[in-house]
Amino acid sequence: MKNISVIGAGQMGNGIAHVFAQSGYSVTLIDIAQERLDKAVATIGKNLDRQVAKGSLTEDQKKTALANIATATDMAAGVKAADLVVEAATENVDLKLKIFKDIDANAPAGCILATNTSSISITRIAAVTGRPAQVIGMHFMNPVPVMKLVEVIRGYNTTDVVTKTIMDLSTAIGKVPVEVNDYSGFVANRILMPMINEAIETLFQGVGGVAEIDTVMKLGMAHPMGPLQLADFIGLDTCLAIMRVLHEGFGNPKYAPCPLLVQMVTAGKLGVKSGEGFYQYTAGSKDLVVAAAFAK
Repeated sequence: MKNISVIGAGQMGNGIAHVFAQSGYSVTLIDIAQERLDKAVATIGKNLDRQVAKGSLTEDQKKTALANIATATDMAAGVKAADLVVEAATENVDLKLKIFKDIDANAPAGCILATNTSSISITRIAAVTGRPAQVIGMHFMNPVPVMKLVEVIRGYNTTDVVTKTIMDLSTAIGKVPVEVNDYSGFVANRILMPMINEAIETLFQGVGGVAEIDTVMKLGMAHPMGPLQLADFIGLDTCLAIMRVLHEGFGNPKYAPCPLLVQMVTAGKLGVKSGEGFYQYTAGSKDLVVAAAFAK
């Protein structure tokens, strides 16, 4: 496996491209807009610069990694030589199904198709392709260059050979793969998102404030980041999308998203990406300031 195509030049996509390129693979990063691709490559360059500054990478290794990345705005051209395609688009079922139909129509017959979905059924995605045995989940954690875990999710038809190939590949790029089965939310988000949702519910019911809830979880449970700050970092729209997948997939009211989460997403308060969620975010500032709506 030499040629990796990554679809989606957002935060996850550029991180996935980064780790594959740094590990010596030829990467084609695909998005519909060249400006997004240019921004993604610039971000990868900055992140590689940080690694050089820390001494974990040499300047030559950084240049080689960047040279391993090509970009494309045309799907067909971007996947035509791929051994593996990793889709890292927005967590939207209809969008992912459309992308996988397009990948299937243009990727080589032997190519493995992977999705970075954090909650959507691999079996459902695989069903729109003509190669369901070669479809698998590769759920990277954010930020991808730093976090070690990759959830490797088998669909109903995913073969042992494809699973082993992706497990071995994940290890080869310095990650720790964990194989899980295809149920809504898999392992990571089936546990994490209800916790975040419960933290939002605790705020909604007035049990504690934003800073108080996060402080309890950081100091009491040794979490490096409180659940509300983490929700902002993930994106409240993404959190809501995953909760809705869990709610629909299990039909259990315990997975119903908190009304406050729904309201905030509707209002465009998405967290870091929009500049405000449970906290306010100002470019260049590392101060954690509770959003005005929740300030005492």
